[in-house]
Amino acid sequence: MGNNFTITVVAENEKTGNENIALAVEEITRIERLLTAYIEDSQTNLINDNAEIAPVEVDLEVFNPIERSIMISRITQGAFDISYGSIDKSLWNFDKTMTRLPDVKTALKMVHLIDYRNIILDKEKTTVFLKEKGMRIGFGGIGKGYAAEMAKQILIKHNVQSGIINASGDLSTWGLQPNGKKSTIGVADPNAPNAAFSYMEISNKAVATSGNYEKFVTINGKKYSHTIDPKT
Repeated sequence: MGNNFTITVVAENEKTGNENIALAVEEITRIERLLTAYIEDSQTNLINDNAEIAPVEVDLEVFNPIERSIMISRITQGAFDISYGSIDKSLWNFDKTMTRLPDVKTALKMVHLIDYRNIILDKEKTTVFLKEKGMRIGFGGIGKGYAAEMAKQILIKHNVQSGIINASGDLSTWGLQPNGKKSTIGVADPNAPNAAFSYMEISNKAVATSGNYEKFVTINGKKYSHTIDPKT
């Protein structure tokens, strides 16, 4: 998923702990195959490849997050929008190969394709259709958090009483530490990511953070990060 996952479980011994961690890794890998845009035949890419052409039948596990994303887009009036994918990789890839900004004309053209209202769902047939040619969806905003939650559910089913799944800032916890206390979560200082500026104690809760200190590029002395306004 292009991110580091840290999996922590409480177990009676190291062998059992490692077996449980392997179950979580397997589940995260399964979710990645469904949602990633980096595997050619993933269901996400099939939807994108058929933009303006035809609806694509997908698994419920792909359909449901898209449906939920559209609901969140409505609530946020488009501040959250998974159809940002039209600018992903081609304009704003936020890796070290990005050395210049896109020209204004191209940027405006691509931004026009970002519109959650043009993602058409058919719940009965579980199909997804992108109305505009060139439209793309991407799960960069929610995929890793969803994978963390699903990995947690798998471990709970296997009687793992306590653990933490941290997907680069999208973090899910359950149970208590061996000493009976809740997990202590540190929030990284964006100016010194190896240090925490705040702490909280949580159990059976999720926390999500996003900062401009991991995925960014510097062009002409100015930092540009992956936290963007889809309207512009």
